[in-house]
Amino acid sequence: MTNDKLTWLRKNLFSTWYNSLLTVVCLVLLFWILRGVITWATTQAQWAVIQVNLRLFLVGRFPQTLYWRTWIVLAIASTLGAITGGVFFGKQQLIKRGIALFALIIGVLLVVLPLDFTYRLWLLLIAVLLFVGFWLGGKFTKVLTPWSLLWLLSFPVILWLIGGGFGLQPVSTNLWNGLLLTLLMAAVSIVLSFPIGVLLALGRTSNLLVVRWFSILYIEIVRGVPLIGILFLAQVMLPLFLSADVRLDRVLRAIAGLVLFSAAYMAENVRGGLQSISRGQIEAAKALGLNTALVVLLIVLPQALRNVIPVIVGQFIGLFKDTSLLSLVGLVELTGIARSILAQPQFLGRYAEVYLFIGFIYWVFCYSMSLASRRLERQLNQ
Repeated sequence: MTNDKLTWLRKNLFSTWYNSLLTVVCLVLLFWILRGVITWATTQAQWAVIQVNLRLFLVGRFPQTLYWRTWIVLAIASTLGAITGGVFFGKQQLIKRGIALFALIIGVLLVVLPLDFTYRLWLLLIAVLLFVGFWLGGKFTKVLTPWSLLWLLSFPVILWLIGGGFGLQPVSTNLWNGLLLTLLMAAVSIVLSFPIGVLLALGRTSNLLVVRWFSILYIEIVRGVPLIGILFLAQVMLPLFLSADVRLDRVLRAIAGLVLFSAAYMAENVRGGLQSISRGQIEAAKALGLNTALVVLLIVLPQALRNVIPVIVGQFIGLFKDTSLLSLVGLVELTGIARSILAQPQFLGRYAEVYLFIGFIYWVFCYSMSLASRRLERQLNQ
């Protein structure tokens, strides 16, 4: 241990006798907790509930004969995600230790996961696509717009592969379960709620009285209602406003509820960014001859969105976690499939193992969004 580290420890943890005592007590408590957790995880926990039901956690009751579609979807998302990661982090971040750790994780998954030989080949192919995507993204550092368009263009292809039609066997939305449904609902809701929230924020700051009051009423009414109430209204009340011949799918109604709820909060986040822009910039732009639309699109909105990136991503993370409430309205997403697995006779009472596993899944995706937002904010500030 270097002298700098010893100095830091002495200054921050052992500066006085009571700080030293508190540090020792915290270390003993931490050691006691970690020992208990490790002992439980290695000797008492029954991780067979995860291994046996892994497919249910991931894709639910999606037809097993059509798993090749989900693998293609995973390959598309992994490739675009790797390219985006390469753009964000650049070539300098692809160091040998990171590549070695990634290879180790893939090797462990190939050995541990209960997959057939075909699925192991799929997993190996996806690992290769991830490497290629990182390399390709590193070649196009700071060129983000084309990859954003590719993400948007991939959405219809992914929905077509999952739902079928147009030459593929249709798959009922009742069979869209587990992590597949969670990611699909979160992605669609995020993509739709963001532009609606931006429009509501602009509407609330508009000089048009009707537009401004409509935006204010919508935002304040929706923000005053809990999400579970919005979801129940979307499932029960929305069909009452439609004709008897029109029957919206449950998934579409749930997406409508999530989008309507998230858009109101997104509008307030964006409005905070709009208020951070000085009036002088707007007046200078108008003095140069720009009309109101160009001032908003080219000057105000880009700066406002950049200023509130952490808040916007926080809203996205909250929306991703809010999908767990869909199990209360009859949709079997990740939390709902966990409840179904816990009802199996051989796995009654295995709450800790199941909820730790789905909690880890939620953490991985939420932390990934947080990490990407910090990198994007750092790039835009340069």
